[in-house]
Amino acid sequence: MPIYHSLGQIPRKRHVVFRKPDGGLYAEELVGNKGFTGPASLLYHLHPPTTILRSRRIRDLCYEPDNDAGLRHRHFRTTRLPTGGSPTVDRIPLLFNRDVAMLFVRPDAEDGHCYRNAQGDEVVYVSEGSGVLESQFGDLPYRQGDYLVIHRGILHRYRMQPVPHQFLIMESAGYIRTPSRYRNEFGQLAEGAPYSERDFRRPNELRTVDERGEHTLLIKQYDGLTEVVLDHHPFDVVGWDGYYYPWAFNIHDFEPIVGRIHQPPPVHQTFQGDGFVICSFCPRPFDFDPEAVAAPYNHSNVDSDEVLYYASSEFMSRKGIEFGSITLHPDGIPHGPHPGRAEASIGAQGTEELAVMMDTFRPLTVARAVLKVEDTGYQGSWVDQDHGFNPPTS
Repeated sequence: MPIYHSLGQIPRKRHVVFRKPDGGLYAEELVGNKGFTGPASLLYHLHPPTTILRSRRIRDLCYEPDNDAGLRHRHFRTTRLPTGGSPTVDRIPLLFNRDVAMLFVRPDAEDGHCYRNAQGDEVVYVSEGSGVLESQFGDLPYRQGDYLVIHRGILHRYRMQPVPHQFLIMESAGYIRTPSRYRNEFGQLAEGAPYSERDFRRPNELRTVDERGEHTLLIKQYDGLTEVVLDHHPFDVVGWDGYYYPWAFNIHDFEPIVGRIHQPPPVHQTFQGDGFVICSFCPRPFDFDPEAVAAPYNHSNVDSDEVLYYASSEFMSRKGIEFGSITLHPDGIPHGPHPGRAEASIGAQGTEELAVMMDTFRPLTVARAVLKVEDTGYQGSWVDQDHGFNPPTS
């Protein structure tokens, strides 16, 4: 939750003389959203951030669509995708539209470069792994279950602990924020919201690096990666303040809203983007009326496609899913609990499920890269009681 934050040394007022010990001026840089009117932070560098030695476009990042655009429920098993590579440049596209793309990576190598997404905000769900997100704003430790919110243009790098990593990335063309209904007119999270400002973590240590020499940045823009070489280390910030920085929220700090009778999916909403929302399904007690049916009722998506990432192997209304499964339920076809799940939920005390949901208000396209791990029998699983994995036929 972006609130005012500051680390390091800053002058008394903005845009005034601020000198280094040798008498030279620190270089100011405004980093923000929506020009000069949106959320922003002001950084003070040892060296100007503009001293670029050279640049070259190194890779296109055009997502190839599935040629079959037929309307059906779909299921993909991400743990069967290849392991390895970089946390930033070896991401596998899963689903996309003009507002948001969902990507996946199981990295096993740290980046030698720093990375900047100049094309969109990122919400990175840490399904597995721990480490530190380094940025010009300081160090932000991360752990399993974290959502890392990295706004557009923020230069960063992952320092991964030597444990398995699994990232689900939602890349947004618009600004990621908490839902407006959770905030009062002053921007503060209101009583009754499923979290408070205390639950959001900000960079906690600023380490200034004064190092000359060539340093590589990879920048995503114009549907491609450009390599930019600076003449100094980019983490040369001595201080900053503002509302624009990377931050973290752990899914286990989301406080589920429950009721006597089943609550609809909007009570699980965690973040808001332009054209989509992100929700968290967390361990919680079930509805407490003795006649309540805790499983969700059948519903036709109302102008939205529903995507669920299963961050555990349990989900109260589904069969045949596993840790890392992703289901797509598109607008136009009703969906609901698998056979027997509604009956089994009556009188149940609670669930230990953990899942991330992304609902989009424009249709999603399936990326060709994920077809090799598709469970092609999923659409018939509401009929087939013995549903299991069916390998692709082509």
